[in-house]
Amino acid sequence: RYLEIENHSDSYLNLSRLCVISGGIENIERDKMLPSDNVEDFYSLGYFDDDRWAREGEFRWHPLRAETTSVDTRFGRDRFRHPLYFIRNNVTGKIWSFQTGWSAGCRFTVDYNAHPGKADTYLSFKAEITAHNPMYIISPGESFVSPEVHAGLTYGDFDDAVNEMHSHIRKSVLDNPLIAPSDDLIGCGMGAEHDMSVETSKKFIDQFSEMGGELFIVDAGWECPPHREMQWGDYNGINIPDKERYPLGITEIADYCHEKGMKFGLWIEIESVGKFSDIYDKHPNWFACDIYGNRSQRFLDFTNPEVSAWAEHEIARLIEECKTDLLRVDYNTSCREYFGMSKRVADRYECSSVAHFNAVAKMYMNLKKRFPHVIFENCAGGGGRTDLGFMKAFHHTWVSDNQCAPRSVVITNGMTMVLPPERVDRLFAGMTCHEFGTLDLQMRNTMLTHMSLNVIAPAKAEINEVQMEFVKHSVGIYKSFIRPFINNSKIYHHTPECDKNCILELAFEEKDRCVIGVFSLTCSGRETLTVKPKGIDASKQYKVTSDNERCSFVISGRELKNAGIKVYIPSSLSSELLLIEEEI
Repeated sequence: RYLEIENHSDSYLNLSRLCVISGGIENIERDKMLPSDNVEDFYSLGYFDDDRWAREGEFRWHPLRAETTSVDTRFGRDRFRHPLYFIRNNVTGKIWSFQTGWSAGCRFTVDYNAHPGKADTYLSFKAEITAHNPMYIISPGESFVSPEVHAGLTYGDFDDAVNEMHSHIRKSVLDNPLIAPSDDLIGCGMGAEHDMSVETSKKFIDQFSEMGGELFIVDAGWECPPHREMQWGDYNGINIPDKERYPLGITEIADYCHEKGMKFGLWIEIESVGKFSDIYDKHPNWFACDIYGNRSQRFLDFTNPEVSAWAEHEIARLIEECKTDLLRVDYNTSCREYFGMSKRVADRYECSSVAHFNAVAKMYMNLKKRFPHVIFENCAGGGGRTDLGFMKAFHHTWVSDNQCAPRSVVITNGMTMVLPPERVDRLFAGMTCHEFGTLDLQMRNTMLTHMSLNVIAPAKAEINEVQMEFVKHSVGIYKSFIRPFINNSKIYHHTPECDKNCILELAFEEKDRCVIGVFSLTCSGRETLTVKPKGIDASKQYKVTSDNERCSFVISGRELKNAGIKVYIPSSLSSELLLIEEEI
C-alpha cells in the first residue's frame, strides 16, 4: 500500500502528517468468541525489542494491552530496529503481518478498545512515516509517492505468516528486473582489522580460495595510508585507493582475484566524508544542517542535486576504474543527522529525511540500470537500513555487525523473519566472533543464510588443518545441499523467541529436502532436544544425516513429524546440523 499525492494548486503544500495505511482490523463479539474476561489474553503484538546497534532481530511477543500502543523506529529512537510488526489473535488464530519499507522514521500504532464486561472489542491500527514538520513540501504540479507498507493476513502458525510474507517479498519487492542474479556467491572480505597490504591481501585471497570462497571484498581502509587502516572514517570521501598502499593500483588485487577465478568487491561509504577529504572546504553547502541550523562536517545532504550527481559519478567511476564486480555500500551515521532541515524548494524549510532517502534510492536504481552485472550489497553500520524500500536496489544485505555468539544466532533468527534467508548476510570468523562459541556454531549460523567467510589464520601463520577441513566440508554442504534450493526455501523458526536454544529450519517447497540448525545459547548445553521437522511429508521416507557424527539413518516422515529426532548438544554455544533428504 502506498499513497500518491498530486498538487493541483498554484501553491506549495506542506506535508506534515503521513499515515500510509490505517483503519479497523476487526471487532469481536465477546460472548460468542472469547473464553476469558482478561482482555489482555486475546491479542499479542510481535516486534523487535531493541533499537540499538548490534541488537538487531531480538524478536518478542508482547500481550496487547487494552489501550493505544505505539512502536517507533529511527525517529526518536536508534536506527537498528527493522520496521516489522505482527498482530496475533490468540483466540481465532489470525496473524496480521506488516513491514514499512522506509529508511527513516516509522511508527506503528495499535488501538485495542476493550473493557472487562464490555460486549464487543475493537482493534484498529495505523502505519505512519515520522519526521519533523513539514516532512515534505509538494511543489505545484508535483506528484509525491509515499513509502510503501506491506501487509498480509494469514491463519495458522507464525511461520505460515513469515513464509507468506517471504513469498510476497520475493515476487513483488525483490524480483527486480534490474537486479541480475548474484548466484548467491560466497563473499570473503578483509578490512581494517588487518594491515590490508597487497601481500596480505593476496595471501588471504589464496586462503579464501582454498576455503571455497567465490568473491573477495576489500572493506573499509583502502583509502588510508599504511598503518592507518583503523582511521578509515577520516578518509571517507577521498574515493581514491591510497597510492602508497597500492603502488600499482587496487586493480592489482582485482586482477589477482580474477586469475584465481574469484570476483572482486569494493566497499564504499558515499553519504558521509571524513576530515582528510577536501569536500568540506570546496563545497560547504553540500552538508546537512540540523534542526537548529548547525551544519554537519561529515554528513552529505542528498536533497542538494549537486551532491546526488557527484555521488553517483564517484560510484560509477570506482566501478569502472577498479574492475568492481560487487559494491558493498556502507552507511555509518547517527539517525539524528538525517532529520535535519533543508531548503530544497524556494526558501522553505522542510525536514530533509524524506527527500534525502528518495534521492539516495533513486541514485542506486540509476546505478543498477547502468551496471546490471554488478552485485550490490547493502550495509549500514550493520543492520541500520534493511527495509524493503531500500532493498529494492540490492541483492542482499548485512543485517548486523554483531557476529559474536550468542547474539549472532539471535540476530539470524530474527532477521530471517524480515527477509528471505538468501538475502541475509551472516559471517563466519572475523569481527571478533572467534572469541565466543565453537567453530561449528559460527559456521552453521551462516550456512542457513547468504554465506560470508573471513580468514581462519593470520597471513603469516600456518593454517590449522583440522579447522580447514571442517570449513571446506561445511562450504561443500552449503554449495551442494543448501544453496541449490535456498532461493525457493521456506524457513521455520522453531524457537521464535530464543532463550536457551535456537532451532532454524530451511525446507524446499517440494518437501524432499530440508536442513536444520540446532544451536545452544549461553547457560545451556549438555542436554538432549527433540526436533520435529516441519518442512517434510509424512508419507515419504527420508535419510537423515547428523553432521556432528557424519553418519546417516533412514526414517519415515511420519515418525519424524510425530516423534522427532533426539539431538544432543554437548555444551553452551555449540550446535548440530541435520541434513534431511527424501530416500528414493
